[in-house]
Amino acid sequence: MTKRLENKVALVTGAARGQGRSHAIRLATEGANIIALDACADIANTPYPGATLDDLEETEDAVRSAGGKIVTAQVDVRNIDEITTATADGVSQLGRLDIVCANAGIRTIAATSDLSDETWTETIDINLTGAWHTCRAAIPHLMNAGGGSIVITSSVGGLKGSANLAAYVAASHGLVGLMRSLAKELAPIGIRVNTVNPTTVDTDMTRNSSMYHLLLPDRESPGFDEWADASRSTHPMGIPYLEAGDVSGTVAFLASDDAKYITGVAVPIDGGVIGR
Repeated sequence: MTKRLENKVALVTGAARGQGRSHAIRLATEGANIIALDACADIANTPYPGATLDDLEETEDAVRSAGGKIVTAQVDVRNIDEITTATADGVSQLGRLDIVCANAGIRTIAATSDLSDETWTETIDINLTGAWHTCRAAIPHLMNAGGGSIVITSSVGGLKGSANLAAYVAASHGLVGLMRSLAKELAPIGIRVNTVNPTTVDTDMTRNSSMYHLLLPDRESPGFDEWADASRSTHPMGIPYLEAGDVSGTVAFLASDDAKYITGVAVPIDGGVIGR
């Protein structure tokens, strides 16, 4: 059976772990070759450690095990020169670019009265401007390939507000706006643009005490299991969170010809949060 993404090349940012690694593996399983980029560094104002070069190597091994070729690079999406160069190098090695997963992002948690300018700027620069940089670097290569698919990772926070997440929610809303504008602009040249908008996903971004306290502010030292039990009540389907692969399936669909007429859409993967 022909794989849906056979002979395609996909660029994935934030690929060292979490959703990015999952997306890279799923796309490779579907037949794509991968350009995997990640900063592989701690981010100053985030409450959890950043990915590492060892994490990126694990992604590389997993993609190869799934049957894909892979090019990796340590890239900070805040730096347009870095991502432009790395994208061009990956295309040079793998021959083309058809799919973009603008996935790199961070989550910072604070009441607005306590949110520093540095944290605000860092979140907007990585989550929103970083996605813009990724698209800017990739679009010329998608045009050279005759079209393609851009899938931007936003959040349910791009479709509704949440207390104590102002920077993250603002960036997530901005990503939906960026997607809708790019979808209008790029449709005539065969480039589709959509967002995935997941609820909480079980990654390092979630498994840290700041996230547990967001939902359980009155507990002194809540743990993951306590948080997960409480999280069920926020989802009409009764789930505590998503696995990264739950998002990757939708990413692979949007990247494929099965979605060839779908563009300009924000897709909630949220256990019913938006519809409640």
